[in-house]
Amino acid sequence: MATQLRRNLECSPEEWQARLDLAACYRLFDMFGWSESIYNHITLRVPGEDAWLINPYGLLWDEVTASNLVKVDRDGNKMGDNPYPVNKAGFTQHSCFHNNLDWAHAIVHTHTPDTMAVCSTEEGLTPTNFYSCFFAGMVGYHDFEGITVRAEEGERLLRDLGGKQILMLRNHGPVVLGKTLPEMFFMYYMLQRACEIQVRTGSAGTPIRVSDEVIRIHQRDRDEVALAGFGEADFAAWVRKLERTDTGWKQ
Repeated sequence: MATQLRRNLECSPEEWQARLDLAACYRLFDMFGWSESIYNHITLRVPGEDAWLINPYGLLWDEVTASNLVKVDRDGNKMGDNPYPVNKAGFTQHSCFHNNLDWAHAIVHTHTPDTMAVCSTEEGLTPTNFYSCFFAGMVGYHDFEGITVRAEEGERLLRDLGGKQILMLRNHGPVVLGKTLPEMFFMYYMLQRACEIQVRTGSAGTPIRVSDEVIRIHQRDRDEVALAGFGEADFAAWVRKLERTDTGWKQ
């Protein structure tokens, strides 16, 4: 969990902590090279409210701070006097999940080259490496319909997610949903790795497909090495690294 440097707006302590954590997450994604100019989105539900936080449209991800995150209600109306607009594609896509899935507290959508490449293949993510085997049976797919700005597409996004936590938008990019921000962060970290390795493996030769039996064992044994609170230790460790070089996101 990120620690407070200074507070620059009126809100509850719980909301301010959420803002700090989300701003740190934006900076981490940018640090990893997972941002796409001023586009794409990470959203986080405000604790105890039917509202969520999203990046200010027009700013790079390394310009996002705790206080300039935009707070919106379930209908996309800005709450407060934030001067920045909200990307319609970001609201349309994420709101269908936030408003219909009470567990979906943190959501990210990216356009990284490797995840988009995998989304643009007929098979999608395949069980051919250490990371991708974790996701076998856990990924939904949604056919490309253009930029996600039409509310009626939300019904099909929910249908194609099918109760899973990852939705690969074909010819587009991934959506990862988490019960917590650290969970979403670490799931995305592993998905990004899985896609990078799949793309590189494809250029190196014929991938070796892992059997269903080994996948079951692999997924079963995952919990034997996991720390309590999925992703919490990983997110906290990366935030500490971020704090050694960048604290501007705490403003």
